[in-house]
Amino acid sequence: MTAQHTATIASAELRPLPETRIAAAPPSLLGSTIGARRAAVLDTAVGDLRGMLAARRVVDVNSTPAGGGVAEMLYRLVRYSRGAGIDARWFTIEADAPFFALTKRLHHLLHGSWADGPDLGHGAAAHYADVSEANARALLRSVRPGDLVTLHDPQVAGLVAPLRRAGVRVVWRCHIGTDTHNACTDRAWAFLGPFLEDADAFVFSRAQYVPRHLAGRRVFVIQPSIDPLSSKNRPMDPSAAAAIVQRIGLRAGAGGDGPPAYRRGDGSLGVVRRDPVCLHSTAPPPPEAPLVVQVSRWDPLKDMAGVMASFADGSLDGAHLALVGPDVTGVTDDPEGSRVFGQCVELWRALPARARARVHLACLPMDDAEENAAMVNALQRQAAVVTQKSLAEGFGLTVTEAMWKGRPVVASAVGGIRDQIEHGVHGLLLDDPRDRVAFATHTAGLVGDRTRACSLGAGAHSRAREHFLDDRQLLEQAALYRTVAAL
Repeated sequence: MTAQHTATIASAELRPLPETRIAAAPPSLLGSTIGARRAAVLDTAVGDLRGMLAARRVVDVNSTPAGGGVAEMLYRLVRYSRGAGIDARWFTIEADAPFFALTKRLHHLLHGSWADGPDLGHGAAAHYADVSEANARALLRSVRPGDLVTLHDPQVAGLVAPLRRAGVRVVWRCHIGTDTHNACTDRAWAFLGPFLEDADAFVFSRAQYVPRHLAGRRVFVIQPSIDPLSSKNRPMDPSAAAAIVQRIGLRAGAGGDGPPAYRRGDGSLGVVRRDPVCLHSTAPPPPEAPLVVQVSRWDPLKDMAGVMASFADGSLDGAHLALVGPDVTGVTDDPEGSRVFGQCVELWRALPARARARVHLACLPMDDAEENAAMVNALQRQAAVVTQKSLAEGFGLTVTEAMWKGRPVVASAVGGIRDQIEHGVHGLLLDDPRDRVAFATHTAGLVGDRTRACSLGAGAHSRAREHFLDDRQLLEQAALYRTVAAL
């Protein structure tokens, strides 16, 4: 073991794990959106769970407090759980660069995609176990026997056994996967399987993601959801959305149309003041130009480079493309982000001048999560088309967000995106995510046919409201906790 590894493990043991402090919000706030009947069902379910838990805590653990769908989801669910009177906590682990390089490789393998990276042999497993044990000991400063802990994704799977030995009830939730298991997924599960053996229950986003070796185990399928009241999804006046997009350099304007203002999660007024951390653009898109937007992590599986190449090659004259992701220094558990963004910048610089003028790359700041969310909200609302050309996708919350805003979506028919969109009803699906010609054709068709685009957007909004708002996930999560608490 290297000195760096030893220092990482020692530092994790010296103090409790970092806790993300979240103010409570009553789930009843959702009532104005979901209606009285759904609100009453939710109130009864969380009340029953609260009584069953008594003094036991509900704890979530993942690898980062910001950047990506899991962190956003935990913020909301913990917020509503606390508002329901449940003692809900959220902690994040601490680890070194080799650990996160290993778990990033596991991330790709679980998606069924080959990835170069650290060897998954005995040495890697030993380091993974050591870092996990150290984090578990740190977590046990804040967690008591009988508490319910949900561990999210490969980065924290190694905490299962030490927590179970301490008398903690443990759920492992996997937000990623693929419908078609192959040698890559087999390799990932061979590594993770021994660390997961003692878990009380497992949660996946799709039934197809459940590996064969978990047959007969306690498995739940819970799809992610969005909060319609968050800064990312709450209603936004079109003039405010235009002002925000103009403020961050992705729309030209004469100014004077009002401040780039938004409502924060607590209802207070916020104003976008931060610039993009990085913006590559020859000039902002004109006010009248249709804007095609993809918001994603800078992850090779999101295929931002493929979106750019497809757009540049396609017949989308007059439209502009905005590829938007987080500040690559603000996502601690993703060592690939900087490299992928750099590759996109190189591709952008190599585009012919005419195409480069219509493509824009932006990294949004992460130091204020709600301001970041408001930027994304405004961009999606200003988009003529939202795309998600992922090569693989666990679920795809950016698709859900765009659907909720009534935007027409062009997305790959992979993973959980297929659960959200029926082709031609709620958006358009790309059968082959690498088919750049079909992608450009679908996108150009919606840019040029606003009637069809509006029809798909309306269908998308209705589907998101019915199936993908947070009350549904809170209900399913309550059922999971009741089962595990009764063990």
